[in-house]
Amino acid sequence: MPIPTGTPTRTDILVVGGGTGGVAAALAACRAGRTVVLTEETDWVGGQLTSQAVPPDEHPWVEQFGVTATYRALRESIRAHYRRWYPLRAEALDLPYLNPGAGRVSKLCHEPRVALAVLEAMLAPHVAAGRLTVLTHTRPVAADTDGDTVRAVTVEDVRDGARHTVTAPYVLDATETGELLELADVEYALGAEARSEYDEPHAPGTADPLNQQGITVCFALSHHEGEDHTVDRPDGYDFWRSYRPDFWPGPLLGFLAPDPRSLAPVERTFEPNPAIDPLDVTADQSADAGDKELWGFRRILARKLHRPGAFDSDITLVNWPLNDYWLKPLIGAGEETGRAALAGARQLSLAVLYWLQTEAPRTDGGTGFPGLRLRPDVTGTADGLAKAPYVRESRRIKAVTTVTEHDVAIDLVGPYGGTRHRDSVGVGGYRIDLHPSTGGDNYVDVGSVPFEIPLGALLPRRVRNLLPAGKNLGTTHITNGCYRLHPVEWNVGEVAGALAAHCLEEGVRPHQVQEEDKRLAEFGRVLDRAGVQRHWPDVRGY
Repeated sequence: MPIPTGTPTRTDILVVGGGTGGVAAALAACRAGRTVVLTEETDWVGGQLTSQAVPPDEHPWVEQFGVTATYRALRESIRAHYRRWYPLRAEALDLPYLNPGAGRVSKLCHEPRVALAVLEAMLAPHVAAGRLTVLTHTRPVAADTDGDTVRAVTVEDVRDGARHTVTAPYVLDATETGELLELADVEYALGAEARSEYDEPHAPGTADPLNQQGITVCFALSHHEGEDHTVDRPDGYDFWRSYRPDFWPGPLLGFLAPDPRSLAPVERTFEPNPAIDPLDVTADQSADAGDKELWGFRRILARKLHRPGAFDSDITLVNWPLNDYWLKPLIGAGEETGRAALAGARQLSLAVLYWLQTEAPRTDGGTGFPGLRLRPDVTGTADGLAKAPYVRESRRIKAVTTVTEHDVAIDLVGPYGGTRHRDSVGVGGYRIDLHPSTGGDNYVDVGSVPFEIPLGALLPRRVRNLLPAGKNLGTTHITNGCYRLHPVEWNVGEVAGALAAHCLEEGVRPHQVQEEDKRLAEFGRVLDRAGVQRHWPDVRGY
């Protein structure tokens, strides 16, 4: 259906992009009593959590501290959904920190549809109250600017091409690629900065905007022994079957891959539906990255957490070294190249699936797992691949404050170090984790410390009323590696929505809030009341 009749042409706050940060931004603004229009290119809000089908990557202290109150409410609501509706065995039902998938990547691995149900429930009261309008299947195509102000954004329905223009005093860019920055002529960085720009040890000698982390088109699998679910041989399979990157220890379609932290060749294992009790699985990336056993790495449903016979297979999410795509950049090389990158990433994931079903080595000496079944019901798509690619790296605003490796790298600041910001508006924690890139770089995965999110990183140097609400804040190619994960994107989005609402209420501009101590303290109290943690207790980086 086209853009609904009666869609507002004016709103208090326009949030372009309905991913993890966009939803958090809309919720914060609506809680402050503001009207919001939220757009989303797919039919699922939630981004990383839903349409990209990526279980949360989180720091080790997530159950105790280090996230906003609303992000914690999201997590607990996901657990409550499983407790209410799934046939959990008694031991699992009683777990306060239930991990539905018993995946090793996160203490909360779950199906994308469950996150979608919770996010839509969180948004529902604001939709019912008329404060929030959600436009799915909608992408930005143009922006109207006047000097340092974004006056309006034109969006297009991807199904029928219908266009609609929305004006707003504040515009938030929560798109996955920071595409609104380009449309609105907001100064931004893209790809890798030169080492000379910020003296970052892991930056390359020469700047390269087209050197970006690879993207991944995820998909979900279950396994049914004795059945044959082999897909048709994908186009391009011969290429991917023979492809061996210069920096890889073997063919990309294989279980031998670099350890991200040491780059040493490591053989991954793959055993569908292992006998281990999922209650014995511990997820703690500070102790074990968890990526060596592929089935359990990003498992999103563990059959043995449930009453016998409820599920005949686990469900695992394939976001592995095998299906990272880095041959072409998604952003900055033109629409044709971007489309080719997405198509290539999709073909690679289908090639990985076919290889798993037909040629992957088994521990019994045989080859192939034909019982692997693609799960389009999990991803909500006809072809079984995620609705959208997992985009690790966006355009990034040229910010008042740019977070660099010197602020967060453990080798530079020590395990208890890290920059303390007078204008901190949140916290995060994750290793600096860059996946292989379109510039030919291998993993860059180095230790970091728990960090603070400076308000200055959410402020463009010039533009007054556009705020980033996702991975497009003021980081570098290097520090994006620890700022890009789910709880930080949520925190950034929540603060952007709260800041826009606060500025409308007080009649001030975001830059005034950051610059003036009194106004900063006032906004800090707003965040404190909302449960936004702005400083860390005494914890050690890893």
